[in-house]
Amino acid sequence: MSRLVKDFTGIDHRSETAGLRENTRLVRGYSGVEERTGAVSTPIYQSATFVHPGFDRTTGFGYSRCGNPTRLELENTLAMLEHGKKAWAFSSGMSAISIAVKLFQPGDQILVSDDLYGGTYRLFNDYYYGKYGIKFDYIDTSSLPEIKNALKPETKAIFVETPSNPTMKVTDLQAVSDLIHGQNGLLIVDNTFLSPYFQKPVDFGADIVVHSGTKYLGGHNDVLCGFLVVKDESLIEPVFKASMAEGGTLDPFDSWLVLRSIKTLGIRLEKQQANAFEIYKFLKTSDKVEKIYYVGDPDHEGYEISRRQTTGFGGMISFSVKDAETVPDLLNHLRLILFAESLGGVESLITFPLMQTHGEIPEALRNKLGINDRLLRLSVGIEDAQDLIEDLEQALR
Repeated sequence: MSRLVKDFTGIDHRSETAGLRENTRLVRGYSGVEERTGAVSTPIYQSATFVHPGFDRTTGFGYSRCGNPTRLELENTLAMLEHGKKAWAFSSGMSAISIAVKLFQPGDQILVSDDLYGGTYRLFNDYYYGKYGIKFDYIDTSSLPEIKNALKPETKAIFVETPSNPTMKVTDLQAVSDLIHGQNGLLIVDNTFLSPYFQKPVDFGADIVVHSGTKYLGGHNDVLCGFLVVKDESLIEPVFKASMAEGGTLDPFDSWLVLRSIKTLGIRLEKQQANAFEIYKFLKTSDKVEKIYYVGDPDHEGYEISRRQTTGFGGMISFSVKDAETVPDLLNHLRLILFAESLGGVESLITFPLMQTHGEIPEALRNKLGINDRLLRLSVGIEDAQDLIEDLEQALR
């Protein structure tokens, strides 16, 4: 029977791609060629339910909310790439984060990167704190002294975005994991901005890794999905129970779309990173730009930490212009770069965080972080770098 249709609780890292290099693993996925039919592309099991061959006998699948062979191949591939034990695919990144928070109890405290996606802030504050009594304290997780000062006996986890959204702060994952593990807490890392191609948080102590798979993993702005990966077997049962109760799992066709996209993750990210570096160099020369937030800048505060815990700087750049009036003027004059929310796709997208992705963040915190009426966030695509530079140049005139 094919590996695709076996019951499964945690991946075997001695899979058919073990020992191969990253781009080969991306192309082959967890199982490689489907054994029963020889299909090179993972089959789409577009079925809501599965027949049991007899009483007390099963193929390993019963109902697609609980498990689907196409989704399982995607989940196993993500667990393999993130060096985790088990992964789950959800209908959005927010669903994945919601499942992670369901592991905690009223009265628990979670320390959170203060610079993070506004939707995550809304989920934490409006729902899990406001309705369920889990406390979230927002701190600069790139500052170890600030973390140490914020730790309390009731601190059960630290939730980190690194690089952060949108000001690209870098958190030292190994140091933070040592701190939270010292009081038996969990480190949860949102790895959306770099993907497992450039960063594997589990290798630096993360217990849970989450993604908006819509972004780099999906990579084509055509699918909504999210992922949660756990490091240890002890977390499999509680996450499984929470995911079954909530039911926001990814459907078979979208699972297949992401499997297809993962095959090109490496070549896409390498091109996006190369383009981002060229755009960074251009922005440094612009008299309209006041500050650039880019992890690949050797003067970035987190540059050396990033070099230590990642294999690349990614394709995200934020920058502040000197005059707020430049923002609408630039956005109205761009011809190639698209003014839209989201990131990580093959098309370059530019976002105005103040009004789009971070509108939920309280004004005082936004001001502290520099999320103001002069900040723009650029997700660099795979177009020709010179075309992108020329588009920015003419829009900034």
